[in-house]
Amino acid sequence: MKWRPIIIAGLTCAGVAAIVLWVIHSRQVGSWLQVHTGTINESGPYYGFWSGFGSDIEEFGILGAIGAAIYQLIKKYNCHEPGCWRIGQHPAAGGQFLLCYRHHPDYQGRKPTHELIQRLHREHLERQASIHGKLDDIRQYLQAEPPAAQPAGNHRTDQPNNDEIRSASPVST
Repeated sequence: MKWRPIIIAGLTCAGVAAIVLWVIHSRQVGSWLQVHTGTINESGPYYGFWSGFGSDIEEFGILGAIGAAIYQLIKKYNCHEPGCWRIGQHPAAGGQFLLCYRHHPDYQGRKPTHELIQRLHREHLERQASIHGKLDDIRQYLQAEPPAAQPAGNHRTDQPNNDEIRSASPVST
């Protein structure tokens, strides 16, 4: 069952009902708005608005900016499945994606059970042990003593070494 069309239809009906009630009781609603926004019974036109309700416009802007910042912060941690609003708590694809339990491939749409957590943890430990075992084998292979290198046929040994060059230099150190 698709919930989005039902919610949209419900909100549309509520909006239409509010507009109809406003039109039917327009005098009472209009008078209420005028009194509460400060546009009547003041010393000048709109003085009551700007010294009352209108002075809060800046505060609404600040609250809107704070709300937008919180939304962006939360969005950073949302599930990476397009259209999902849940918080992504479970890494997938080597940590490239954060997914909720409904979209994570290991959980298959169900919340993780204790048995599933134990199985995934055991598989993780086995993979780590395998990786460390292979790294130890590579390290032992690299630390093994290499065979003695044979001199190349065109290697010249008649060149002076660094100590001979320094002792022959006219600059004293």
